[in-house]
Amino acid sequence: MRNRKLLGWGELILGVLLILLGIYTFANPATAVTGVTVIYGVFALVTGILDIVYYVKLEQRTGFGPVFSLVGGILSIIAGILILFNLSVGTWVLVVLFPIWFIAHCIARLAHLPFIRLSAGNGYYYFTLVVNILGLLLGLLMIFNPVLSFISVGYLIGMYLLFLGIDSLVFALTLLNSHR
Repeated sequence: MRNRKLLGWGELILGVLLILLGIYTFANPATAVTGVTVIYGVFALVTGILDIVYYVKLEQRTGFGPVFSLVGGILSIIAGILILFNLSVGTWVLVVLFPIWFIAHCIARLAHLPFIRLSAGNGYYYFTLVVNILGLLLGLLMIFNPVLSFISVGYLIGMYLLFLGIDSLVFALTLLNSHR
C-alpha cells in the first residue's frame, strides 16, 4: 500500500509537470524547440527512470517484467542524456529523437497495461490504451514526415505532453485513491 502511494505521488508530480510543460509549449512553440531543450532532456530521463522502476516493481510482484518497459526506459534515458549533452543540436534532437522516444515510451506504457488493469481497473486501462496508441501514431507520423515534424514539432510535442500529463494524473489519482 505504501509503495502504491509513493508511486502515485511520483506520477502526480510528473503529470502536473508534463501538463505545465505542454501548456508552455503550446503558448511558445517557436521558442519551445530551442528554449526548453534541457527540460525535455530531464523529462526524458525521468520517464525513462520511471519505466525502469515499473519494470522492476512488476518483476518483483509477478516474477516477470515487460521487456518493452525496460527497453523503453533505457531508450528514454539515452535520449535524455543526448539532449542534455548536445544542446547546440537540440532542435534536430527534438525532430529526430523525440519520435523515437514517443514510440519507445508508448510501447513501454502499453507493456504496463496488465499491471494497470490489476491496479487501476478497466477505465484507466482503456484510457491508457487509447492515449498510447495515439502516441505511437504521432511518433510514426513524425518519423515518416520529418518536414512536418520540424515545422510543427512544438505543437506536436505540446499535444503529446498534455496527453502524457493527463495519463499520469489519472494513474496517480487512481493509485492514491486505491484501497486495495
